[in-house]
Amino acid sequence: MDAFPNATVSDFRRRDARDKLMGLTRYTIDRKSSGMLHAVVLRSRVPSGRILRIDTSRAEAMPGVCAIVVAADAPGQAGIGIADHPLFASDVVRYDGEPLAAIAAETLAEAEAALSAVEVEIEPLAAAVDMQSALAEGAPLVHPHWRDYEVLFEGGTHGGNIAWEATSVRGDVDAAFARPDVVVVESAFRVGRQNHVAFEPRAVLASFEDGRFHIETSTQVPWTVRNTTARLLGVRPSDVRVTVPPVGGAFGLKFDWAMEPFAALLARKSRRPVRLVNSRQEEMLTCLFRENAEIRMRSAVTREGEIAGREAVVLMDCGAYGGEQIFLTTMTAHTLGGNYRLGAARIVSRAVYTNSPPNGAFRACNGVYNTFALERHTDEICASIGMDPLEFRRRNVIGAGDLGATGQVFEGDVLRPMLDKMEALRAASPSFLLQEGRQDGRLYGRATTVGTWFVFTGPSAATVNMNADGSATLVTSGVEIGSGSMMQALPQIVAGALGLRPDQVIVRTADTDAAGFDVGVGGGRTTVSLGAASLSAANEVRTKLLAVAAEMLEADPEDLVMENGRIEIAGANGFGYAIAEVAARAQARHGPVAGTGAFTGRDTPAMAGCAAGHFIEALDIPVFAVHDCDVAVDPETGHVEVLAYRVVQDVGRALNPSAIHGQIQGGVVQGLGYALHEEAGIDAAGRIRQSGFETYRVPLAGDVVPVRIELHEGAPSMGPLGTKGAGEVPILNVGATIACAVANATGKRVQELPLTPPRVLELMLGRKPELDLPHIAPRWGDNLLRPHGRSD
Repeated sequence: MDAFPNATVSDFRRRDARDKLMGLTRYTIDRKSSGMLHAVVLRSRVPSGRILRIDTSRAEAMPGVCAIVVAADAPGQAGIGIADHPLFASDVVRYDGEPLAAIAAETLAEAEAALSAVEVEIEPLAAAVDMQSALAEGAPLVHPHWRDYEVLFEGGTHGGNIAWEATSVRGDVDAAFARPDVVVVESAFRVGRQNHVAFEPRAVLASFEDGRFHIETSTQVPWTVRNTTARLLGVRPSDVRVTVPPVGGAFGLKFDWAMEPFAALLARKSRRPVRLVNSRQEEMLTCLFRENAEIRMRSAVTREGEIAGREAVVLMDCGAYGGEQIFLTTMTAHTLGGNYRLGAARIVSRAVYTNSPPNGAFRACNGVYNTFALERHTDEICASIGMDPLEFRRRNVIGAGDLGATGQVFEGDVLRPMLDKMEALRAASPSFLLQEGRQDGRLYGRATTVGTWFVFTGPSAATVNMNADGSATLVTSGVEIGSGSMMQALPQIVAGALGLRPDQVIVRTADTDAAGFDVGVGGGRTTVSLGAASLSAANEVRTKLLAVAAEMLEADPEDLVMENGRIEIAGANGFGYAIAEVAARAQARHGPVAGTGAFTGRDTPAMAGCAAGHFIEALDIPVFAVHDCDVAVDPETGHVEVLAYRVVQDVGRALNPSAIHGQIQGGVVQGLGYALHEEAGIDAAGRIRQSGFETYRVPLAGDVVPVRIELHEGAPSMGPLGTKGAGEVPILNVGATIACAVANATGKRVQELPLTPPRVLELMLGRKPELDLPHIAPRWGDNLLRPHGRSD
């Protein structure tokens, strides 16, 4: 019979909601252990320098001090693509805030007192604190010995202050720009850094016993923490166990190792549990921000709206170490080449080393600013050829059989019907632009944008244990980071396969000793990758239970149905047994009933030779979004108010519509911060200017606008039951949509985010010069370390 005779779709409420609302949930920051020590990290106060001396002898003699560790205690280096990142600075300092030593003491006050007793002597060196200075001729190298680093992923280009360079070339771009019937449109854009501002800062509790480390940590990636801690400390990965309590917010901040190796080292040296928690100031000054970026884009477009060719250069500031930005160079081609049908395209994405704090992953990562740049560039194209922006999008959005920038063939027409749904949604909701008699002096504008992102697939594993009481236990390395996927989608998927209620599925917290490998929770992959592995495991359990039930009922397993907590003969008016009875019989006769499942991506093909230096050459599961908003701009103050916001989101299949609505509302609000308020700048000394909530503006309750939402179902997906990830993409278009609406309202060229009142006022008064990016060469090929496709 059908493996899903009962409905899997529901608005099932998450079981952790009550405790979280009542403040009863115990996060990592709440964890304590008998005999626990408190740790702090000593950090550099210069952006670049040669370490002449670090003397910890006075600190070691301070009251309460139990352990101090420095670079000599952690010999390894880690990274993504290239192993460029040590745990502590050893010979040189590369950013203000880089760790120099870590101290564990009986109390936090004693640890902090010892911190000030460490004697540090650093000879300042010339620093390149921004991308323009880092790319200047004769610039000081952040990593002068980069050739000595271990390469972890082949194919990327790196050299000088370029940590990684990824290129994609499809078609004859020069011929496209040389056509006599095209108009060439060029645009430039710049965005700042964004802080995740997770309520729970990064925190860890580590212990060392029987030759093994146990790390309790607030992370999205327990296996990354396990493997990287082992690499940095020079031990076997199997010597490290990672468990993850509930996580108090992440948004990509915790998609990498952070403080865990410090605590592990101190625990081994002191033979005591060690707690290490970032202060809010440390979170602000050393957070793995969404990176600042600069973009130049050119398109050759006919008067009829055909995009004959496109080229783009994207510079991503990775800070002092490559980190996630090396991987994210991959995504530039898929976002800038994913919204629209392109005749030919060439795109280069460069992760640039600077003497500034390292950056990292953040919800929809570089897709947010690439979408801003692409959609503003699209509106500038429409102004140049005299075409309505919505009509241009309808003609050009990517669809079935169209090629992406790397030659991937897209499946299904998704964006065009989503634009139709947005038109209906807009017609059904009030538009402030149509209201007559506005006398407030503000300028009003509206915009519609499209966006393309992806579900990060990768390996996942799951085990389902069937319990004799008729419940099931799901064991994975997945982490509940607030999206609800672990508490809602996965129980619904397993319950649907086993004929149970979702609340009968118990989801174990992540433990690398108990569950199989998983890439981590992020990139919209939980419901898809962990969901597919969980479904596979549940189906194995289902097969075993049906076989036992068939014996009990003297029937063929194919004639049985599993639903509503029972296994029955189809059409036999309830003749059968409760699943609990079958599970108990199976356990007694054959032993415990369990199933295992695994999943990884399908390696969707790209066109040979199109992509170089890409970690992902084609998207297994593209995800699309259409956003629309109305804004009002005060020409006297520069204040932008978002009056209405609408979203049509591609979800594949919505297992829990109310949960998805919540993710969309939250993602839009986070995007409002990026579009209008949040910006972390770097001063001339390479230090983050904004050190707390007093100087870093996040959206407040009064800034929140209710979002009108339409879910688009039915687009192709390899996800279980046709699902796609829904938690990451809601932020994708927000900066783009607001920027386009502000440009429409003011008639001014918007080239930068966020649109803070001072920046908008500069635009309104004509005091904002055109953005100039002299460190991006006008000729596309001059921005490459080596020609595309050359391997020398």
